[in-house]
Amino acid sequence: MTRPTPTATTTTRRRDAGQARWPIVVDLVAVLAFVAIGRRSHAEGLDLPGLLGTLWPFVVGAVVGWVSVAGVRWPLSAVRSGAVVWVSTTVIGVLLRVVAGQGVQLSFVVVTIVVLGVFFVGWRAVVALVRRVRGSRS
Repeated sequence: MTRPTPTATTTTRRRDAGQARWPIVVDLVAVLAFVAIGRRSHAEGLDLPGLLGTLWPFVVGAVVGWVSVAGVRWPLSAVRSGAVVWVSTTVIGVLLRVVAGQGVQLSFVVVTIVVLGVFFVGWRAVVALVRRVRGSRS
């Protein structure tokens, strides 16, 4: 049995799907880095149960942000999408930590806002700047 030859449409869909996924991977790495840095700075272990316990509220918040961005059909790599994912991850992540009985102090909330803002909006702003510079050279 032979596989059908991909058409231009299926090739485009695969490329678009790949382009849609990489921002999610970058965001997940950013959340993992945020959690790992936070746990290390508070002398907490980087064991898998501890990481997952701290990580899950922020991943849920990020998923809500990604779904929201997809709902309005913005590219996930756009700066405005990063702002949505940032706010969603921060607000939902902190609220879920409260509901789960994990520690939440004002200083933690401030650090979370700043760090996740830099992470989620920052890489997108750099990508946008690079694209703009490359576009102006053409």
